[in-house]
Amino acid sequence: MFDRAALARAIAAHGPVARVVVAGVKGSAPRDVGAAMLVWQTGQEGTIGGGALEYQAAAAAREMLAQGGGAQRWDAVPLGPNLGQCCGGAVQLLTEVFYETPADGPVFARPVSLQAGAMPLAIARAQAAARQGQMPQAGLHQGWFIEPCSAPKTPLWIWGAGHVGRAIVAVMAPLPYIEIIWVDTDLARFPANIAGEVRMMPAAEITRAVALAPLAAQHVIVTFSHALDLALCDGLLHHGFAGCGLIGSASKWARFKARLAALGHSSAAISRITCPIGMLALGKHPQAIAIGVAARMMAQMAAAPALHKEVRA
Repeated sequence: MFDRAALARAIAAHGPVARVVVAGVKGSAPRDVGAAMLVWQTGQEGTIGGGALEYQAAAAAREMLAQGGGAQRWDAVPLGPNLGQCCGGAVQLLTEVFYETPADGPVFARPVSLQAGAMPLAIARAQAAARQGQMPQAGLHQGWFIEPCSAPKTPLWIWGAGHVGRAIVAVMAPLPYIEIIWVDTDLARFPANIAGEVRMMPAAEITRAVALAPLAAQHVIVTFSHALDLALCDGLLHHGFAGCGLIGSASKWARFKARLAALGHSSAAISRITCPIGMLALGKHPQAIAIGVAARMMAQMAAAPALHKEVRA
């Protein structure tokens, strides 16, 4: 996906930025069409697969930036003969220099060939479909390249900054379609360094923060206190949510279900909370729990009919 927000941040921080996108793939390749990275003179963000392919592409992008011209560049790269990679396929890379972000819209379509004519019918149809919520796959059509733009991110509220909360943030924060809001009772409970875009929210009365969560949010409750866990479950059931998971055992959940019922919640409402979280077969190590939580959430998002809908241009 074409991430306007990430591009805007990079330009604001570093000036002109080169964006390298996988525009075509034949055979086996490290990433699919649409995978992209941003490159500036002193760094980069994102990946097109790593290794020699990415190293050479980043070097070529920095050369474009240093020359101060050459808005677009095409590279056809056989992965085996040229780079010694065992993938055996070939990729087409499109590198573009941006001085500002393109105009808003559900897709980013532009001519990328000197021979490109007027907008092809396939691109026009894909733009019309995107306005109705059906996003196209990234692809090249008659000298024009089209990419879907970043969809609104799913808000993920993580309640608790202990070992499990930290592990979940480390696993989920790099995902481009997740927005993490991390809540705990004290700023000192959060780690000093956090990778990715994570919004920390210290709240002495943690349950009062429930009212700030959008109804479309996913929640994971992993606090240091069973009393807080119960209060958050109660608050979220009153407030509403898209999904909610609670750390714990079968016996803890049995007690919680009884207590939530005593607080007036129906069995149907209580059953919307998942406990235990994660995938039991992976074990109870914080990282194992985090991997299980991420796998379940990603599978649910992929299966949701309203999310990540695609049509071919």
